[in-house]
Amino acid sequence: MRHVLAALLLASVAVVPANAQKSASDKGASAETGRIIDEGLNHSEVMQTAQYLTDRIGGRMTNSPAMREAEKWTQEQFRRYGLSNVRADPFEFGRGWSIVSSSVRMTSPRPIALTAIPVAWTPGTNGAVSAEVIVAPLRKARDFDTWRGKLAGKIVLITLPDNGSEPETAPFRRLSSEDLGKLDKFEQPKYTPDSVESDLKQARFAREMDAFLKQEGALAWVRMAYRDGKLVHGTGSVAFRTGQTPAVPGIELAAEDYRRLARLAKAGPAPVISIDSQVKWHDEDLNAYNILADIPGSDPAAGYVMAGAHLDSWVAGDGATDNAAGSAVIMEAARILAKLGVRPKRTIRFALWSGEEQGLRGSLAYVGKYLANFPPIEQGGINTREEAILLRQAWPITPKAGHKDLGAYFNMDNGSGRFRGIYAENNPAVVPIFKDWLAPFASMGANTVAIGKTGATDHVYMQYVGLPGFQFIQDPLDYGSRTHHSNADTFDHLKPEDLRQNAVILASMLLNAANRAEGLPRPPFPTKPTPTDPFGYRDDRDD
Repeated sequence: MRHVLAALLLASVAVVPANAQKSASDKGASAETGRIIDEGLNHSEVMQTAQYLTDRIGGRMTNSPAMREAEKWTQEQFRRYGLSNVRADPFEFGRGWSIVSSSVRMTSPRPIALTAIPVAWTPGTNGAVSAEVIVAPLRKARDFDTWRGKLAGKIVLITLPDNGSEPETAPFRRLSSEDLGKLDKFEQPKYTPDSVESDLKQARFAREMDAFLKQEGALAWVRMAYRDGKLVHGTGSVAFRTGQTPAVPGIELAAEDYRRLARLAKAGPAPVISIDSQVKWHDEDLNAYNILADIPGSDPAAGYVMAGAHLDSWVAGDGATDNAAGSAVIMEAARILAKLGVRPKRTIRFALWSGEEQGLRGSLAYVGKYLANFPPIEQGGINTREEAILLRQAWPITPKAGHKDLGAYFNMDNGSGRFRGIYAENNPAVVPIFKDWLAPFASMGANTVAIGKTGATDHVYMQYVGLPGFQFIQDPLDYGSRTHHSNADTFDHLKPEDLRQNAVILASMLLNAANRAEGLPRPPFPTKPTPTDPFGYRDDRDD
């Protein structure tokens, strides 16, 4: 009996180091957690970074002078932190565009300044133009017949006016426990190839409308901002490629000002407005650039993990919550880990993407250059929205040699709110792993791992080619209600406590992923799906 007990004791001694090693490499409470928290909360530079990107550089349209300044400055900062292989990674994009000046006024029946912004990548007016407005809602190509012969010499209001709205919920909020619980829901994927043609028609409409308005002799077109509160946005993303420049100036008008013009036009006589839109095209370099920087891993064969955010923005505001917040957190996580002198098993790569606002161009270019091949698409005269639709219908996808090297990708692009957890992105195998990694941060409010899948930002194409790409759950604050893409997107809406917490958690997650004994579980490599409803018919009445 004593021999048996001795053998069991010896076995238990042999097992403890193995379990201890697993705990150190796979659990969230690593020896570095306390150091990360100390550096990230007591010595943070995240707000200084965000302030420079917003107050000093401002809105960072892809390939604009401001974006070029941001590309240069962020590389300088990564080098100052001590990162390696800092570089600007080029990809083909197109023309840059910036606003020189803009003024829109109603001159009759009374003079009043209107809140407005030029729509991105539309031409200027080449001096002030003044004309009566005409309310001519244009939503489908079939609407052209209704207004043919009626628009010459007019400024065309293309949005159907509504009656306005008052918010029913507070514009600023944080997620409750009930809100977080609702996120943990698996939604089955949907594949509807029959919808491709209607999607393509919608994607082509902006170009068709521009051609129609030019032919009809319209002086400019004006759309209504999609939110009240004197917010304007100016977003537009289909006309930056060389040879696709629109002919007719486009303006977005604050919803309240737009409705006033529409009421006056309805009552008659039609009001007169004056537009002086001065914009500039930038053709010096048609490449855009992703900014990349590394903390080298100790095992060259182990691959790398990655975190990214998009550096570009629109220009109605200063691109603060979208997405200087994410860019500053990425840079701060890099600074924290470099300052601590970590030596991870896998390389940790940091990415600041360009062209996200024009259809995830930068992250898609990275995927196509290093990770996977997509079937060729007949380019012709298609715009980027058409390209994205066709790309997601093109099979098969084939992995490149570098596909196996990327072990995980973490993205931040949902405003400046505090991290409350992370989406598992329909990858159930990572749920217990992420719960362990977030455990040290439960007291900071981040302890939810939701199975849900998210989209519309730079982790999408990582997932699309079968790589583990993830996005964090964040408190919404006033991102969706006020700041997203709007003239209110300024430094004042950033929350320092939230961004410091974000950077600490991101640094910890990256280090855990870089040091994990095995890579994170991957989803199955994607193959062409079967239509979700093989017996359905497409309703094309709204095409």
